Amino acid sequence: MYLTKKHLSRRTLLKGLGVTMALPFLDAMTPAGPTGTASAAAAATAGRTGTTRLVAMEMVHGSAGSAPYGRQQHMWSPAAAGRHFDLSPTSLVSLEPYRDYLTIISNTKDHSAEAWSAPEIGGDHFRSSATYLTQAHPRQTEGSDIDAGTSLDQVYAKQFGQDTAIPSLQLCIEPVDQAGGCDYGYACVYTDTLSWASPTEPLPAIRNPRAVFNQLFGLGNNPQDREARRRAKASILDWLTVQIAEMKKTLGASDRRRFDNYLTDVREIERRIQNVEKHNASGAARELPEAPVGVPDSFHEHVQLMMDLIAAAFQADLTRVVSFKLGRDASARVYPGAGCKAATAAFHPTSHHQEKPENLEIFKEINSYHVSMVPYLLAKLKSVQEPEGTLLDNSVIIYGSPMGDSNVHNHSKLPLFLMGHAGGRIRGNVHIETPEGTPMANAWLAVLQAMGVNREKFGDSTEAMDLNPTVETTVAERQG
Repeated sequence: MYLTKKHLSRRTLLKGLGVTMALPFLDAMTPAGPTGTASAAAAATAGRTGTTRLVAMEMVHGSAGSAPYGRQQHMWSPAAAGRHFDLSPTSLVSLEPYRDYLTIISNTKDHSAEAWSAPEIGGDHFRSSATYLTQAHPRQTEGSDIDAGTSLDQVYAKQFGQDTAIPSLQLCIEPVDQAGGCDYGYACVYTDTLSWASPTEPLPAIRNPRAVFNQLFGLGNNPQDREARRRAKASILDWLTVQIAEMKKTLGASDRRRFDNYLTDVREIERRIQNVEKHNASGAARELPEAPVGVPDSFHEHVQLMMDLIAAAFQADLTRVVSFKLGRDASARVYPGAGCKAATAAFHPTSHHQEKPENLEIFKEINSYHVSMVPYLLAKLKSVQEPEGTLLDNSVIIYGSPMGDSNVHNHSKLPLFLMGHAGGRIRGNVHIETPEGTPMANAWLAVLQAMGVNREKFGDSTEAMDLNPTVETTVAERQG
């Protein structure tokens, strides 16, 4: 309870020398009014439309479960459609604790990623990412006359992201090259970009967690100030000591605990970034010698830092829209944290499994490892309470790939799942097995509608997918 009985604005900021910190949601931000009245309830839920958070993740190279043998072994999608499915044989097994939030979507197709003309044949890796969230076929060019489509995240951001400090945030793990041509006549910007503000406006992604942290907390007025602050090795909270103390005086006990937890999270994120920078600047040998000093060599540490930053940004309502590119097509990265067989397997070569069961098992281990990153974010979002449920209840997390069987570079039977309830508009705990060749755009259209976007068409969609089906069938029942 806010002790002065005054409504604390959701946009309240703490400001110090070159530092700006937004606050997490606090009970004091609920407009004052008689408890239990209709007006108080309406005030507490006001503005919920458009406050759903969106994280759109892409992992390249498809999945082992998109290959014929992989489908037989249910390496990605479970055998049963409906709500009584078994995740244990699949690469999604790490999502079991969150199955009530899980919507698996099987058999979709990304027609826009296919070759539409003879000169485009072979260029699948170099146009796929540009199609993933746009469902638009990119113009084959290595010049400046690029053309793709407006991405799903930007459609949402243009309608509901404009009243946050950062309308949308674009993140990545692998290095990007926004200039020149990559291969098969495609500009590198197609390979490296998920978010498109318009068909001709790609939005570059940030790889360095330090750069994201600085953007979220407004560190320094110029690069020199930011570098000086980094070298001082002080926490941003040290520049806000007086403001934090004054704020706590105005808060009730529950709000103080929530505020303290948020400050602890911010300090811990900052500490980990500083540790990464210290190690990488020490002269020790690096796995990623070309990476900026703030980028961890460890894949899982890098992903988790980015997810911590996403959760902090959502909690303070700095942004509601994030695209997150977890890999880069044709990457030969090795994941030591993957299964015993996959620990030394290079990603892209392994994805060309030649339909050999032993190779597909290794590729499945890599897929499973990648998916196992997601529960970290789910746990962070589920731990944050809002007026109506948790951050996870009020979010949609997309995870998928515009490529299916990477061994043959096709774009069918795509790996795809959603997490979150979109403020109650997506039920979860369901495997939706769509008819063969269903456009992936049908899923994107349904997601947009669930988040409050009034739209009847997206990309090559034919209709909005039903994300809350009531009829339960299994593959065996349909085939029988």
